[in-house]
Amino acid sequence: MISIIIPVLNEETGIIRLLDYLENNSAYTNNQIIVVDGGSTDKTPELVKEYSGVFYVTSEKGRAKQMNTGAKKATFDVLYFLHADSFPPPNFDQSILDQINSGNKAGCFQMKFDMDHWWLNLMGWFTKFNHKACRGGDQSLFITKSLFKELGGYNETFVVYEDNEFIGRLYNQNQFKVIPKLITTSARRYEEIGVWKLQFCFAAIYIKRLRGASPEELHQYYKRRINP
Repeated sequence: MISIIIPVLNEETGIIRLLDYLENNSAYTNNQIIVVDGGSTDKTPELVKEYSGVFYVTSEKGRAKQMNTGAKKATFDVLYFLHADSFPPPNFDQSILDQINSGNKAGCFQMKFDMDHWWLNLMGWFTKFNHKACRGGDQSLFITKSLFKELGGYNETFVVYEDNEFIGRLYNQNQFKVIPKLITTSARRYEEIGVWKLQFCFAAIYIKRLRGASPEELHQYYKRRINP
């Protein structure tokens, strides 16, 4: 069994769909599901609190902070970090445990978007390659609790790029496995902002980080480009 950690912020339109999906597509019925709310002002809190078998906890806003909070509440030895708009393949929990039992302590699934756009299809195709340049938080992340603690969890100074920063540390330890099954993630941000504008922003952040940009510099760039 695994502890599934889902950071949320104003996800009233989709969180129940995800929770229903997890209930209907898990191999095990007693996984722990932890929804970590970073300060929702919509109906997310009441919807999750009313959902049977789900742990609702609050945290300071910020996905890194929320995921670290969830990890502290986890009772199982395997953590699975999942975005609120990403849907893992059927029996995902069994696939994860199979990898853990084979000695792979961390990894993700291959990914596809729920939008048919040639560029997004290409980006999804690249996720089959086991290279950190092909990684992102939308692909989800499984990791043993012991390795997560050993690495110190997510770096909370990162408001953006937190997933990539942590995954980079996993690659530095040669601890990463890409499961050849597809997780489907929402392209809603690409639809809202525009495929090319958002992709350019993500590419620029990646390059800026390679050149040594600080977490605050990355955040400020993202705010200027996406949330002026």
